[in-house]
Amino acid sequence: MDSDLAESLAALKESFDNRHLPVSLGKAQEELVLELKAKLKLPRRYRTFLLEADPIDVETRTPAERVRLLQASEILEEQDGFSLEGGKLIEQQKPNGWKPSWIVIGHSTLLGDPYFLDSSEADAEGDCPVYSAMSGTDNWQPKLAASSFAMFLRVLAVTNEVAAGFSEENLDYDDEFVFREALGPRIRVYDPAAAKAGHWT
Repeated sequence: MDSDLAESLAALKESFDNRHLPVSLGKAQEELVLELKAKLKLPRRYRTFLLEADPIDVETRTPAERVRLLQASEILEEQDGFSLEGGKLIEQQKPNGWKPSWIVIGHSTLLGDPYFLDSSEADAEGDCPVYSAMSGTDNWQPKLAASSFAMFLRVLAVTNEVAAGFSEENLDYDDEFVFREALGPRIRVYDPAAAKAGHWT
């Protein structure tokens, strides 16, 4: 695991520990990860993450959002109806805008919106940006959630950290507004492009 990914993962684990939230990481089977690579063209850094820290139970909790990461054994099934049809990768963009290169890696458990990699934008590190898009609309309109998967883990850690000062019960609109106001500058420190995109705020 490279240093950027290792540092982001350590920050995420620490954010869960500090809030005494449950978190469980394992190691995905290499055969499964190779299958995912072949069928979905998973980028290298995300494959490394699954092999070293498969998110068996990882769900952030904040006043504005709850993000649950998919474990390796769920990934193929979760692509059904998105980039997979009949178990095969779609060949071109769907009429609703979903692209073959978009790989769902998590969901909002509050809103049902997917979080997904765009493997067509892979960089030299074998990483690519993470997007989210509102479900229940006629067309998928992606909004940047993080400039890379490693940065996505860091951003999730930051959301967990900022949420530490808020009660998990009886949240109202004011709590969500104050949380988002506090979160924006913290995300900007790590990922200015994600902060500018406005998904988190």
